[in-house]
Amino acid sequence: MRVLKALLLPLLLIISLVGVDRVRAEGDLTRRTSALPDLMLGNEQSDYAMSHSEYQLETGKAYQLKIIASGQKEYAFQAPEFATSIYLRKVEAGGVEIKAITLTELEFEDAGEAELFFVPIKPGKYRFYAKGLEGKGMLGHFLVK
Repeated sequence: MRVLKALLLPLLLIISLVGVDRVRAEGDLTRRTSALPDLMLGNEQSDYAMSHSEYQLETGKAYQLKIIASGQKEYAFQAPEFATSIYLRKVEAGGVEIKAITLTELEFEDAGEAELFFVPIKPGKYRFYAKGLEGKGMLGHFLVK
């Protein structure tokens, strides 16, 4: 009888877990992205304009962010602390899909765009900016909850 009781508990546990993975996670969550508003660097009124200075994000949720450079200046988009606190799925630019572990900089020498696909992993407040142009107002934050 003791042997039966000793085997019954693990058996019930295994039976109760069968199929749980399918109930909790259906599909690849990194592919169910939420599109964020485009981040425009520069506009007709000012070379130093940025369309957004804040993005509110949640950990574990997949996002896509299109960064568009007006071409009025050379813009080097950076977010170093943010880049190390996300899962970067890919970057699309110029018809090319770039898969990398992290992102150091997106440098726009002319007008162009790049789209980031990522999942925030760590909560916090992270700066993003156009390198060297922060003092001109090209600075913003990712707020990750």
